[in-house]
Order: sequence, then structure tokens, then C-alpha cells
Amino acid sequence: MTPIWSPRSMLQSFLIGVLAFAPIGFACAWPTNVQPATRPQLVAPAPGVQFQQTVQQQQVRDQLQKSQLEQQLRQSVSDNAKRPNANDPRMLRQLDLAGRAQRDRDRAAQQDVVDRYRDRATLPQIVPQAVPASSRSGG
Repeated sequence: MTPIWSPRSMLQSFLIGVLAFAPIGFACAWPTNVQPATRPQLVAPAPGVQFQQTVQQQQVRDQLQKSQLEQQLRQSVSDNAKRPNANDPRMLRQLDLAGRAQRDRDRAAQQDVVDRYRDRATLPQIVPQAVPASSRSGG
């Protein structure tokens, strides 16, 4: 008589079972609650702080717009100054160098305005803690 379960048939049955149930095992083992990288909770600022931020943003926009208008005016003046000296390469070169220096100063001033705003915006805000009612009562 031959045994019903030979080592070979047992191994085959085992492998078939593993292959049959492997997808189910992987599905159960795979973490389903994995979330993308968590972002810090953003808390809406208090109305007073929000108003202050809005005012500061508007001031920065106004300063940058004023700077742009001044640059346009200077460019117009520079273009008018070049007309009579169009044939003098030395004078044109000096005007170009002066214009480039002025643009560099303007760019630095605008960057300073933006940096100052950003520095103000990133400073930690101190929020006063509520005082418990028992310490406020006169007793």
C-alpha cells in the first residue's frame, strides 16, 4: 500500500495553498491607514492679527509699486538725457553705468522691503493665556 500523503504531494499542496492565499495575506498585511506626509495644522490667526497682516501686506505692495513708478520715471529721464548725446559713446557709457547702478540700488531696496516683511511675518506670536477664574476673584 502506498501512503495517501507522500512528502512530495504534501509539499505541492503546501505550495499551492501558499500561492492561493498569498494575495489575501498581502492585502491584510498591507497598511491601509498610511497617510501622506502629515502637514502641520494651520490655525487661523485672530481677527486683529489677520487685519495687521493684511495692512502690512498692503504697505509692502504700495512700497513696491511706488518703487516701480520711480524706476519708470528715472528711465524716462535717462532716455531723454541720452538723446542729445547719442553720438558721444563715452557719455552713453557713463549714462548706462549710472542707470545700471541705480537699478541695482532699486533692486536692493525692494528686496529689503520684502525681507523685512518676511522677517516680521515669521516672528513668533505671543498669545496671552487665559487666567483662571479662581485667581481673579477678590475672595
